[in-house]
Amino acid sequence: MAPKVIWLFVFVALYWAYCIFWGIKSAQTAKTASDYFLAGRRLSMWVFILAATATSFSGWTFMGHPGLVYRDGFQYAYASFYTITIPFTGVLFLKRQWMLGKRFGYVTPGEMLSDYFQGDAIRILTVLVALLFSIPYLGVQLGASGFLFNVLTDDLISQNVGMWVLSMVVLIYVASGGLRAVAYVDTVQCILLGLGIVITGIIALNMAGGWGALNEGFAQLAASDVGKWGTTEDGHNAYFAIPGVIQFTAGLGKETPVGGLWTGIMVLTYMFALMGIQSAPAFTMWAFGNTSPEPFAPQQVWASSFCIGFILFFFTAFQGMGAHLLGANPAVNEAGLALMTNLPESIAAKPDSIVPYYFNEIADTLPWLVGLLAVCALAAMQSTGAAYMSTAGGMLTRDLYKRYLNPTASHATQKLFGRLGVAFIVLSALLVATFSRDALVLLGGLAVAFGFQMWPSLAAVCWFPWITRQGATLGLAAGLIGVIFTETIGQQITGGELPWGRWPWTIHSAGWGILLNVGVCVIVSAMTQSEGARTHRMKYHNFLREHASLSASKQGLKPIAWIVTLAWLFFGIGPGAVIGNTIFGAPAAGVEGWTFGIPSIWAWQILFWLLGTGMMWFLAYKMEMSTLPSKEVEALTEDIGDLPAATAQR
Repeated sequence: MAPKVIWLFVFVALYWAYCIFWGIKSAQTAKTASDYFLAGRRLSMWVFILAATATSFSGWTFMGHPGLVYRDGFQYAYASFYTITIPFTGVLFLKRQWMLGKRFGYVTPGEMLSDYFQGDAIRILTVLVALLFSIPYLGVQLGASGFLFNVLTDDLISQNVGMWVLSMVVLIYVASGGLRAVAYVDTVQCILLGLGIVITGIIALNMAGGWGALNEGFAQLAASDVGKWGTTEDGHNAYFAIPGVIQFTAGLGKETPVGGLWTGIMVLTYMFALMGIQSAPAFTMWAFGNTSPEPFAPQQVWASSFCIGFILFFFTAFQGMGAHLLGANPAVNEAGLALMTNLPESIAAKPDSIVPYYFNEIADTLPWLVGLLAVCALAAMQSTGAAYMSTAGGMLTRDLYKRYLNPTASHATQKLFGRLGVAFIVLSALLVATFSRDALVLLGGLAVAFGFQMWPSLAAVCWFPWITRQGATLGLAAGLIGVIFTETIGQQITGGELPWGRWPWTIHSAGWGILLNVGVCVIVSAMTQSEGARTHRMKYHNFLREHASLSASKQGLKPIAWIVTLAWLFFGIGPGAVIGNTIFGAPAAGVEGWTFGIPSIWAWQILFWLLGTGMMWFLAYKMEMSTLPSKEVEALTEDIGDLPAATAQR
């Protein structure tokens, strides 16, 4: 057995021991439903900061993101801005959701929305979103973990065997300990995720011969027309420029985009989709589980926007773009532009396999590091999956079983059905991943776009009392339908080819979904206003205004906040990003012609990453959107194992 495989098993055994330890320890302390589903609402500051960051940035960040940067170049690297757009959702909604959860004793978002809107349809749709998010998302992560072990063990362990064995450990600790076990394991997973990406990036940079050699290689590649997408309409190598603001094509599968897919509008709407991670129902439960909102701002600004942003804009770029110069791109090799050919050309057919091949580069000299990096990747894959398993199990228990089958269920019964819910989700994800990978890919494309469709409902509860139950419910349903029929799965449902294809006009399905969602929500809300229902909703908004309104001395900052946010969205990740193609030197200008000695598009991304971090600081701290409430929030009930307080009062 190769030394790297031995070290792999050693580190995996240590990692499993840590996971199971917290599963057992948390199970012993989970006396009530609150303890199990929400960690007793006592998550500490640093636990939440690390755990929420690990949940936001999954194994896809570790394995898939570098592969897509390699496949599509710097035009896709704009996706790294999800380090800002994911927590941007948290800035808007988490603090106010926490306040409502503390006040009224909510355990799930379905309870909150059902109570607020006085109807159960929104509760059922929320559970549906949770399942459609968690099962495919988890399946993708578990499948990737099996593939990783298949590559690193040189086919000693098949992908399916590795996937099932690795998944059983996750099932054990999540089902045993609930959200507390997930949170404490996630703290280590967050550190491992960041460490693994940095080390892999250093491996790639070292293979290329260092920073200078890498940029010289980029200069030669940018001056050519070699690449997957050729050149843009402006004649720039498509790896180093986004192909314009929008392309009025008939959609993917109908007409090939010119110069690449990632137009300004595509980047913006794709960022909408990834905002769905923190608007997905699972993150509402993360918010409910905190002792206070104190951890929200540092997680959103420093852990996510700054730290993970730094890692992705540099070290993931080294991995993805560096691979073109290291043998992974057959066209680059044929053109004589590669610096070396250590990476296999087979990566071109399976871009998300790139990371394990970087690991194998050091297998002979540092086999122990390969074992550590494998655990880093495994931790990244399991971090998000574990959180969605736990929270979706809680929603199945509280929003279906307890609500409709056993309203007086005891704490012990709720914990039992929560564990059964976790097992159901894991087994569903594994079965789909094992027997229908094509279906898994189709469903996986829906997950985050579905999560984003929760925005209008959350906006209603947190900010806009004029949105009615009918508007939010029908809007959410319309948004889900819009996502489905602008994704490939829509063709599977209809049994034929949709006339507009996938992502028409280079607008992501999340963008089409939210257009339908908001349109229906606004129109129906305008038609269904009721004085009695409005009075009920205002109880929540009066409470929020009393406890979370911006201080009088800062009211004048509101216009500035709007301007800063909209400007950043437009120029950083929207149509205005096209300026970044050439503002710091044309792609073909070479190192000497680039203002900062790196491609203009890369410099633009780094600049707006820094500006985006500043924007997040301004919103979270200065605008008090993620700071402690101005007044202490008093809970109306201590027993959240029973019905939520607001429901119990009616």
